[in-house]
Amino acid sequence: MIRRILSVFEPFILTLVGTVILASLLPPRGVWAGIFDVAADIGIVALFFLHGAKLSRDAIVAGMRNWRLHLAVFAFTYLAFPVLGLGISALPLLSGTLAAGMLFLTLLPSTVQSSIAFTAMARGNVAAAVCSASFSNLIGIVLTPLLVALLIQGTSGPGGVSMQAVEKILLQLLLPFVVGHLLRPWIGGWVTRNKKLVTTVDRGSILLVVFTAFGAAVVEGLWSKVSGGDLAIVMLLCCVLLALVLGGTWGAARAMRLPREDAIVLLFCGSKKSLASGVPMAGVLFAPTEVGMIILPVMLFHQLQLIACAVIARRMEQGGAEPAAAT
Repeated sequence: MIRRILSVFEPFILTLVGTVILASLLPPRGVWAGIFDVAADIGIVALFFLHGAKLSRDAIVAGMRNWRLHLAVFAFTYLAFPVLGLGISALPLLSGTLAAGMLFLTLLPSTVQSSIAFTAMARGNVAAAVCSASFSNLIGIVLTPLLVALLIQGTSGPGGVSMQAVEKILLQLLLPFVVGHLLRPWIGGWVTRNKKLVTTVDRGSILLVVFTAFGAAVVEGLWSKVSGGDLAIVMLLCCVLLALVLGGTWGAARAMRLPREDAIVLLFCGSKKSLASGVPMAGVLFAPTEVGMIILPVMLFHQLQLIACAVIARRMEQGGAEPAAAT
């Protein structure tokens, strides 16, 4: 039994946990913070460039046409999640700011790079994952601030976050993917022969984003504002929320009779929330004194979803186990 439990924690999971601990103990400061920001951006750009070079034109067209799948991802991201968030935030377990943070978490768009990386690891429909995750982030630029203004009191206006987020998505995600795909006739064969390189970039980009984003929040003094009891409650609620959406997305995929490759996309794209989008949005939408507490649930959920999805994706890659078996 002990050996089976330990087998779940393969090197990537242990590295991920170690990255969180390292970011808490030695967060990048000053010039190093800028260096890690640039490194994380480069990793994300490289990830999308390589996936663009790897995918065939037919696969991309098929992914864009899969409207049932994209609609299901949208429904979980912006309907099911907010409903769960309203219920959780109404529980008399947290202070007003932390409760608002739990609700804010559920209003965010899906992740992009990790959703695609885990979909690829689990042998899912990567083209459809690119379309679903990118669409979620694009619509979230407008929809998330509107939902925050509607459901959370005491927020400021959306300011200029929309154009910043649009620029980041276009320059760091979509443009590298398009360029990589256009260069596929010349480099596609080389990328296919070097699958280890794509895997390294996938996992490396996740670790860089986790270390950079989590470290930046720690520098702002997060841990001095939250008690151990508050942290335990938030962690428990995040675990419950994650379990509900993981089970819900896989159950919905079965009910819709989606092919396994598409079911994997719904599982990973429909169950995630973006720390990379959440932190800058919180900085614009909330008062500076509230931001640290607001983003705490986002950070904890982000780490939990990465660890859980990494375990699930790895088990699917090795033996085709379903999420229930992987967890």
